This record gives sequence, C-alpha cells and structure tokens, in this order.
Amino acid sequence: MSASRSSARPWALVTGGLRGIGHAIAHSLCAQGLDVAIVDLDAPGPDTEATVQALAATQGGAVRVVYQRLDIADLAQHGPVLQALEAAFGAPPRCLVNNAGIASRPLTDLLEIGPEAFDRNLGINLRGSFFLTQAVARRLVAVPMPEDAVVAAADGPPPSIVFITSIAAELVSPDRAPYCISKAGLSTVTRLFATRLAAHGIAVHEVRPGFIRTDMTASAGSEVIDRWIAEGRVPVPRWGTPQDVGQVVAALAAGRLPYMTGQPIWVAGGLNIARAT
Repeated sequence: MSASRSSARPWALVTGGLRGIGHAIAHSLCAQGLDVAIVDLDAPGPDTEATVQALAATQGGAVRVVYQRLDIADLAQHGPVLQALEAAFGAPPRCLVNNAGIASRPLTDLLEIGPEAFDRNLGINLRGSFFLTQAVARRLVAVPMPEDAVVAAADGPPPSIVFITSIAAELVSPDRAPYCISKAGLSTVTRLFATRLAAHGIAVHEVRPGFIRTDMTASAGSEVIDRWIAEGRVPVPRWGTPQDVGQVVAALAAGRLPYMTGQPIWVAGGLNIARAT
C-alpha cells in the first residue's frame, strides 16, 4: 500500500465498465486524465483487450487502462482483485464507481416475484456493491491525507466513491420490485458511507440516471418511454445517453463539487420535477 496519496498516479475503479453506462463513465474518466481499471464478468480475451486499448487511446496513450474479471456478487473475489489492481497501479483507487448491476428480467408483478430472483438482484446490486465499497473505503482511510492544501491539490483529485443508482430509487415500478429495492438500498448506503467517510476527506455521491438508452433499457421495450417523452413527462425531450452520466461522474471524480456529499444527483432530464398539473 502507498504511504501517501501522492506516491502514484491517481486511478479510478469502474465496475461493470465494459459496456453501456459503465463504459461511458470509464471513457469520461480517461478523457480527464485518470488511469482506469474496469471490472466486469467477461473473461479476458480479444474483446476486452480491444476495449482497454480503445479507452487508453482517449488521451493519446497518456492514460493507463487495466481490465480484471470480477463478479461483485462473489465477495471472496473482492480482496484478490483489489490487491492485483493495487499492485498494478501502486496505490488504492482514488475513485470507486459502483456501476455494475442487473435489471429485473423478466418483469414480474410484485405479488408473483420469487425469492431466487429477489436474492440474485440484491446480491449483485446491493450486497456486492456494499462490500466492495467497504473494502475500498478501508484502504482509503488507511492512506494519510496531505495536510497542506497546495500539496493536496497537486496530488490530483480528492478521493471519492460514486454509486450509480437509478430513478427507481424513488420512482417505484411494481413489476420491478427487486430492482427498485436494491437501488433504494444503495441510496441509503450512499448516505451511510458519506457520513462515515467525510472526516477522512472522502466524498460519496449518488448518481440517479433516468431514461438512458442502453442495451439494458432496450431489453424492456422503449415504446412507453418514447410516448412519455413525446407527451412532455421528461422536460428535456429526449432519451439520455451513457455519455450524459459519464460526464457527471467525471466531474464528481475530479472534485468539482467539493462541498457536496451523500446527495442524489438526478441525470434524468427533469423527470423528477413534481408538477402541480
């Protein structure tokens, strides 16, 4: 473990970073000069290597990108993967982005959902993310903070943890019960870690994407969302993109919102605005 936060280039760990929102987040982090490790379920091979090389080219080869296979639901993998990444980068991650997660498929009525589907969703979306965050937080707390503000600024962005939740953390869908519960739980987890880690100079953020056009949203059908957008239920009249989320996470990882922690940030085109009519 590094003796101080200034002994190695800062790097970010993005879970579920091979595709969709996670990939866009990794790209945005690389674009602002952070080295990045992405973890996902795919076995290392030509496809993962192509993704790594494309991300590393974001800054003309000035950033380093590493891929490790990780099933975050398997808690026994957390320690070995983190140790391997720390050995590769020379320090704990400066930023952890908890993006990995699964949707509720097939859509199932609240009165019909079974324990197997419930446990699988929460095991990945909530339990896995909680314990990976705990493992990273322990490492960050163990690294001394620079006492001098100038030294800290020169050291790079302050440490941070970002949870990618969903509008489902607040807006419920009775046919997506496990997903809604897992995301609402992650919202609480964000506040818990924010409270615990603030004294250590570690900001913890929640990002709530809205209707983001990805393979995951496409698998549930888009006709209803298209109609809602056309009817004005989303004030910004378009689908969101993974890049919309990536840019927000990059700003948080850069420390550009320094007096904020534990607050949900909606990337939803204004869908969360309560209307009188």
